Amino acid sequence: MAYSYDLMAYPANIQPSHDVERPPSSPGRLVRKTTVELVLDDLRSRILSGALPPGVPLRQEALAEELGVSRIPVREAIRILSAEGLIDVLPHKGAFVSMLSTEEVREFFDIRQRLEPWLLYEAVANISDEELRRAEAQVEAMDHANVDDWGALNWGLHELLYAPAGRPAALSIVRGLHEKSERYFRFQAVNAPVREQAHREHQQLIDLCRHGQAEQARRVLEEHIATAGDEILGIVTRILDDKSKRHNA
Repeated sequence: MAYSYDLMAYPANIQPSHDVERPPSSPGRLVRKTTVELVLDDLRSRILSGALPPGVPLRQEALAEELGVSRIPVREAIRILSAEGLIDVLPHKGAFVSMLSTEEVREFFDIRQRLEPWLLYEAVANISDEELRRAEAQVEAMDHANVDDWGALNWGLHELLYAPAGRPAALSIVRGLHEKSERYFRFQAVNAPVREQAHREHQQLIDLCRHGQAEQARRVLEEHIATAGDEILGIVTRILDDKSKRHNA
């Protein structure tokens, strides 16, 4: 099946890096984004939003012309997104937005179920009242977030709860899983009942941490991850089934 997309529908007009600034990383200090980072942010956002759908080819020359940059930052952005699992680079064929995969969903959530409850269990004894207040503020922000921001806020909440475990290697692995799963989290973010359920379960986890109930928090988190995985797996399965039916019609 051939895929195409309208380049002119997403004008980015990326400017040289000296024209763009990030929020300061420390008081009085400005940190500027590079052209590669700008291209990376643009392509990642399109993929996660569905503007670049699974299977669509990414033509470096066309993207470079659209964004007003050379092919070098486009090539580097594609390399990074390939490492993140959002793009597949096929020898002699080029780069394509990665397809949705039920096996990928199963693997991501299987790993999460093994690592994250352990991290939370280890964190409970060390988590501070301030960290818990920040976690509650994160839950509140998720209630009002749009689909584009919900996944990042969800990770921010989980990171707040896991970081006090003092296990940076494990936390880095989990962070990578959340980043690679972000487009799947969008299937939850567009469903109001699912978001309400996530709110209740996240608040329950915070309350259990506040009362030092590490073992119960671990069990609740296991169930929370399993439920999310089942929901997303069901949605992806239906999407792939519908696509197969349309292809065979």
